[in-house]
Amino acid sequence: MEKTEIEARIIILLQEHRDLDGAIAALVEKVTFDQLQLQRLKKRKLALRDLIGSLRTRLLPDIIA
Repeated sequence: MEKTEIEARIIILLQEHRDLDGAIAALVEKVTFDQLQLQRLKKRKLALRDLIGSLRTRLLPDIIA
């Protein structure tokens, strides 16, 4: 992937991550909510965070310390 493609992908993933924040908050505000669904949303959110981190490290040049 080129730098611009990676940056565009990161933007999309960040938006999805923010959307999951909203979905999780809305789910928790319900009087009764599906715990399994909540766990799935949180797991997806963590996976997105890991993927975003991985893509961001690909943008940084390899520097030998």
